[in-house]
Amino acid sequence: MSQGIQVAGLYVHDQEEALGFYVDKLGFHVHTDVRNGDYRWLTVQHPEQPSFQLGLSLPGPPVLDAATAQAVREIVAKGAMPPLVLSVDDCRAAYERMRALGVEFTQEPIERYGTVDAGFRDPSGNGWKMIQIRAK
Repeated sequence: MSQGIQVAGLYVHDQEEALGFYVDKLGFHVHTDVRNGDYRWLTVQHPEQPSFQLGLSLPGPPVLDAATAQAVREIVAKGAMPPLVLSVDDCRAAYERMRALGVEFTQEPIERYGTVDAGFRDPSGNGWKMIQIRAK
């Protein structure tokens, strides 16, 4: 029996905007999109990682009370959450493609630690590092 992490959650301020970003700009696919009243369970996945989902969640009920949800929204908007990491074959080419699609980059591609990396943010403020896969 295989086990592992199936879903990692990410707080976003607008699920529709986040969905457009992750699908249209990063090339992810919708995995699950279901509603239970006002609550929406929305996950996307990278096409080359079908066993892992990224949950795009609104901070609020039923998980967070109003005050905590507001604090989380402010922390995310400041870019204070730990960055996620996206592996790519060619960082510079991915940077050019994504920049042309309107992705907000916080760091242009630079060479360091034996590879190339860049930084960007999603529309909610979540930070990402994009790292080129090292040649073997």
